[in-house]
Amino acid sequence: MAGETAPRLRGAIVPVTPFQQNCAILWDEATMHALVVDPGGDVERILAAIDQTGLTVERILLTHGHLDHAGGAAGLAEALRARPGAGAVPIEGPDRRDAFLLEGIAAQAASYGFDARNVTPDRWFQEGDQVVLGKHRFDILYCPGHTPGHVVYVNHAARFALVGDVLFQGSVGRTDFPYGDPDALIDAIMTKLLPLGDDFGFLCGHGPGSTIGAERRTNPFLRR
Repeated sequence: MAGETAPRLRGAIVPVTPFQQNCAILWDEATMHALVVDPGGDVERILAAIDQTGLTVERILLTHGHLDHAGGAAGLAEALRARPGAGAVPIEGPDRRDAFLLEGIAAQAASYGFDARNVTPDRWFQEGDQVVLGKHRFDILYCPGHTPGHVVYVNHAARFALVGDVLFQGSVGRTDFPYGDPDALIDAIMTKLLPLGDDFGFLCGHGPGSTIGAERRTNPFLRR
């Protein structure tokens, strides 16, 4: 209908675990249905934020398989599915190439002295897949380097992306793991993230967000 305003996409950040990872809760203002992205732990804190806003979670999304991003996914899904009247709350993402990391979460958590559970996603993502929340669409970009199966969620209408640990304000994701690939990481940033446009805002896995334009101009890791 002419003059009709599109429902707003709203969001909140819940820092979780000793790693202070940015767990994101995104919701459609019209339906109050939500996505939870990268619930790394502190499940009760995430549930409290969901309940405070009165949201119904449709799915849980993972950008990659590291403990601090995925360690609470299984517990959160279980808690949400157990609620009266709840439907399926699938866990989706990342790319299948991070399966070995998701299968090692419990062992890694034990080495840090806390509990977390391994997780097997209900759906793996690959480049070109999409996630829909109400009228809001997120396109999946495959951005390896930090991990082999890292993905990014891009909402073109809102000019906003969830980039996990690919790009940070003034920095980029670590690649000093046995499976890290610094060339692949920089290539993903240069060929997939920077072309989104300077006005694109993004939330990263830790610390404050930024814009593509600010990082293009000032990020020392992107100078060639």
